[in-house]
Amino acid sequence: MYMIAVNNISKSYGNVMALSDVSFSVDKGELFGLIGPDGAGKTTLFRILCTLLLPDAGEATVDGLDVVRQMRKIRQRVGYMPGRFSLYQDLTVEENLQFFATLFNTTIDEGYESIKAIYSQIERFRDRKAGALSGGMKQKLALSCALVHQPSVLFLDEPTTGVDPVSRKEFWEMLAMLKERGITIVAATPYLDEVRQCERVAFLKEGRLLGVDTPEVILDRFASIFTPPVIERHNRGNMRQEENVIDVSHLVKAFGAFRAVDDISFSVRRGEIFGFLGANGAGKTTAMHILTGLNQPTSGSGKVAGYDIRTEYEEIKKHIGYMSQKFSLYEDLTVAENFRLFGGIYGMRDDDISHKTEIFLERLHFAEHRNDLVGSLPLGWKQKLAFSVAIFHEPDIVFLDEPTGGVDPATRQQFWELIYDAANRGITVFVTTHYMDEAEYCDRISIMVDGKISALGTPGELKANLNQPDMDHVFTYLARKAKREQI
Repeated sequence: MYMIAVNNISKSYGNVMALSDVSFSVDKGELFGLIGPDGAGKTTLFRILCTLLLPDAGEATVDGLDVVRQMRKIRQRVGYMPGRFSLYQDLTVEENLQFFATLFNTTIDEGYESIKAIYSQIERFRDRKAGALSGGMKQKLALSCALVHQPSVLFLDEPTTGVDPVSRKEFWEMLAMLKERGITIVAATPYLDEVRQCERVAFLKEGRLLGVDTPEVILDRFASIFTPPVIERHNRGNMRQEENVIDVSHLVKAFGAFRAVDDISFSVRRGEIFGFLGANGAGKTTAMHILTGLNQPTSGSGKVAGYDIRTEYEEIKKHIGYMSQKFSLYEDLTVAENFRLFGGIYGMRDDDISHKTEIFLERLHFAEHRNDLVGSLPLGWKQKLAFSVAIFHEPDIVFLDEPTGGVDPATRQQFWELIYDAANRGITVFVTTHYMDEAEYCDRISIMVDGKISALGTPGELKANLNQPDMDHVFTYLARKAKREQI
């Protein structure tokens, strides 16, 4: 008997067919992957198997139990990690774990052996609020909460989105350990290195199952989606100018005795694509908040778009675009309405807003979707729209904080084509990313470790200076030198 059996499952939302006649099975103790582009139906399938949604048609069993008729029993036997961190940010580490243990009529003590290897890594921070943890620590806590009741099946919906490469590797080492204990694991991931760690994968596209096989076979069969051709950088050398639009000198941001940003200095040129990398907790977002006028430095100086970060931060906000890690557009407004709203916020004239809206809709191939609610769009579309809104007023600089987290490779490439287009028009792009293939697309890269800039240069220079074959190895080499706890 299979641990998971899915037979002809279908699910629709109005006129949108999320799943259409999907069938596959998962063996007991298997590490099984669910992969596919944004909007493929992966999350809907997870919710059906976790008994959070009812299918419109078809049948499915988990650990021999029917997902419709025996949902209460299934919920006692599965652990589920949704795509976004779903624990209580204002509760401590220990309080979160106690809460989830109680939900399953157990205790931390009773379930401790099942979570010991993972929980022991964060247990010393048991009194710290979950919201104060780094991305990697949050995932360890979420995994501990999903395992405390000793489930037989673990469902993971893109569990490492927004987590740095080193923490991702550690997470998948934990999954390998869980597999050795006989736990069946079904995981969705947009990272190809994680896909390759699965024993088999199912490929979904537009709600249809197009194949189930080993990762090598599926990735080769659908190479156009998972490994699209490398983006060519046209005319990049002609656009770069010597003028600096960001100048930072000895910047420090302290929270009590803790220096989140510890004496960093660097400059960024107009039209440059500047990668700002580092492990979770290294200080990237704090530094970005200072540069965007959202926070004040403790000491040091700097200028952004010619304005002083200490005294002219309101002017800075007028001359930059910002795309945060979390999607920040209005989901109950249409695509065109979001352009109109943000154009007004930026002080653009009505006729300019109308004209540029048409340009951006054409650039995005969204003309037919101008009246679609943003909340109805796939994640990749939302991210491209958010970026377009951020540069709608033609800012000097656009700051992008993990703009492609959780987005499939083909859509990520489309996103970077938009970035290249913006840079070619003279917009400076300041970007953080945990995808090391994206780091290769940057003109220059800085890598932060323990609040300091540990390396700065072109991708080629960093690989040569550190004697590493690619940016993934460069990042791992530097990140493992961190001394402070990434909490």
